[in-house]
Amino acid sequence: MKKTLTLTLAILVLAIFPSCHHIEDFEDDNYGCFDALWTILDEHYCFFEEKGVDWDEVGRRYRAQITPEMKQTELFDLCGEMLDELKDGHVNLSSFFNTSYYRAWWSDYPADFDWRLVQENYLDFKYSTAGGISYKLLEERNVGYMYYSSFAYGIGESMMDLMMLSFKDCDGLIIDIRDNGGGDMTNVEKLVARFITEETLAGYMIHKTGPGHQDFSEPYPYYFKTAEGHVRWLKPVVVLVNRSTFSAANNFVSVMQYLPQVAIVGTRTGGGSGVPFSSELPNGWGIRFSACPVLDSQGKSTESGIEPSEGCAVSMDEEAARAGIDTMLEFAIKLINDAAPDDPDDDSDNSATASNI
Repeated sequence: MKKTLTLTLAILVLAIFPSCHHIEDFEDDNYGCFDALWTILDEHYCFFEEKGVDWDEVGRRYRAQITPEMKQTELFDLCGEMLDELKDGHVNLSSFFNTSYYRAWWSDYPADFDWRLVQENYLDFKYSTAGGISYKLLEERNVGYMYYSSFAYGIGESMMDLMMLSFKDCDGLIIDIRDNGGGDMTNVEKLVARFITEETLAGYMIHKTGPGHQDFSEPYPYYFKTAEGHVRWLKPVVVLVNRSTFSAANNFVSVMQYLPQVAIVGTRTGGGSGVPFSSELPNGWGIRFSACPVLDSQGKSTESGIEPSEGCAVSMDEEAARAGIDTMLEFAIKLINDAAPDDPDDDSDNSATASNI
């Protein structure tokens, strides 16, 4: 029995770049499913060169391990091991009994975050929550704090107005996106819009134009607009990150890092800059992977993560954490307090103030 290999674009924007990828038929057996998987990645995955992966060699090595009698669970595990060679958290093989996932991009690094510690020792378990955002004024430190757990949660415009106005007398704002694994790029744009005053180049997208590993379009710029009619924050901002800041959260950092009032504090992010693409194998298994590279506004790839701002690399001190101190959050607070003008009535600082435009 043969099934047609079908390819589905993960996001509508890719449709503006027509491609000439051919469609192949593969047998619905162990070899056919493996060959379909290998071919889909070979023709559409976008980071082979960047990651230094010899996909031909990888394919030969793993195909040699297949037998006609191999059980589906065994085939799945073998295919999952092959996909792990890409070291990409966006690459997932899914069946009704399992989903493969490469975890070493974050599991090999310190956690550098403890939400319970923050809640207990900084928020006193008393804070506001709307959607995926928890926030509170740290009164003794005169700093606004918000924790955004996932860009999968929608951002309410009225809530953001209320939160920012409640922080208007603060020295600055901390946006904590540690352990934020990504989500909806629309929410990235909504949040960035609060920190810019004009349409801003956010980065570039590149589309795969053919089956060759280097068949790419020219970079296509995309822009974010300012949040007209809403409160915008132009005072100092610290974006707090760790290795588990990934995908859409990584993209948020890639834009924020170039804003003049923003500092990125923490450790190198987890990366994950490729826009996902989906397909299906002859046996019905689904495969999702990075197919469209996204570059930052300087034309740099952020697939392997983004480094903190100069002088802002800091990790969690485990001994301090046992005493209830988050050394990363403390660093962020001090950075904002040190940048505050000595005269609270002095509005000459070019970081400006929150304004309702």
